[in-house]
Amino acid sequence: MEHEGSGGSEGSAGLLQQILSLKLVPRVGNGTLCPNATSLCTFPEMWYGVFLWALVSSLFFHVPAGLLALFTLRHHKYGRFMSVGILLMGIVGPITAGILTSAAIAGVYRAAGKDMIPFEALTLGTGQTFCVVVVSFLRILATL
Repeated sequence: MEHEGSGGSEGSAGLLQQILSLKLVPRVGNGTLCPNATSLCTFPEMWYGVFLWALVSSLFFHVPAGLLALFTLRHHKYGRFMSVGILLMGIVGPITAGILTSAAIAGVYRAAGKDMIPFEALTLGTGQTFCVVVVSFLRILATL
């Protein structure tokens, strides 16, 4: 069913299948650095894997929240702009803080000499988003 063609739609479908199967980083060139073909061995691979899952999981939470805010506050004079803020936090937050925390996680793995399997990248990336959502709902920052 899967063909090794050079068509554009087949290439994009192959990339989507690669992302959905947790093979996040396509290897180009020499693939002899990793003993296991599915593990993430280098710093950029680990960083990109964790960062990508943090970004996607953050968008998974913030896009519905922004759309809900837009729908419920559409008649309010200033409240309708809250949805823009929610959407921006869903994008800007993971891009700024997610880059740093994902780099720190990948740096620890790299310094320890460990390989990261793609499921660990998924767990660590979604774990970052889970921590942000928990802090947001518990309103811990409002007590400081």
